[in-house]
Amino acid sequence: MNMQVLGNVQPGRLNRRQFLRASAGGGFALGSIFGLGMDLRAFQENVRRLKIEGGKEVPSVCPYCGVGCGQLVGVKAGKIVNIEGNPESPVSRGALCPKGSATFQLVVNPNRVTKVLYRAPGATEWETKTLEWAMERVAQLVKKTRDETFRETWKAPDGAEKKVNHTLGIASLGGATIDNEWNYIQAKLTRSLGMVFLENQARI
Repeated sequence: MNMQVLGNVQPGRLNRRQFLRASAGGGFALGSIFGLGMDLRAFQENVRRLKIEGGKEVPSVCPYCGVGCGQLVGVKAGKIVNIEGNPESPVSRGALCPKGSATFQLVVNPNRVTKVLYRAPGATEWETKTLEWAMERVAQLVKKTRDETFRETWKAPDGAEKKVNHTLGIASLGGATIDNEWNYIQAKLTRSLGMVFLENQARI
């Protein structure tokens, strides 16, 4: 350390720039520290591996805002054990905001809602139903609506009958964090049902 530089500094007035200059060029000194085996990157990598040892990592997308930062979800024995940024994501390069970094507590949380409330037509009381029941109910209503509103042909104002094979009774609105692959699958599904009203929140 350059004592001559430090000797010109008033007591209590040493700033970071002066400290780095006095430390043999700053960068060289810090590089020497890493060279002496104090580089923490290997330790951090080992800690990350310990979290998912015996499990696997599944690429995912942060569920919060429309940026769509990539995440790696660590799964072990059928349970989520870790969620962190995905360094291979072209969107975020492994970085996550504070909210995205806390996604783990969104999933693994005793206060998470795992059931739905359902009120039958004309009823005044809410019933507690499972998520499986809700998904089945949605599927039944989609089929019912399609069967009731599907049209094979449409008569134009000039009287000509045209083939349309569509339903105007159902619409699809995608979320902002849905990636291209999921949008492709959703578009294939909805168009196969005859839906023509397709939108994605990312465009909005």
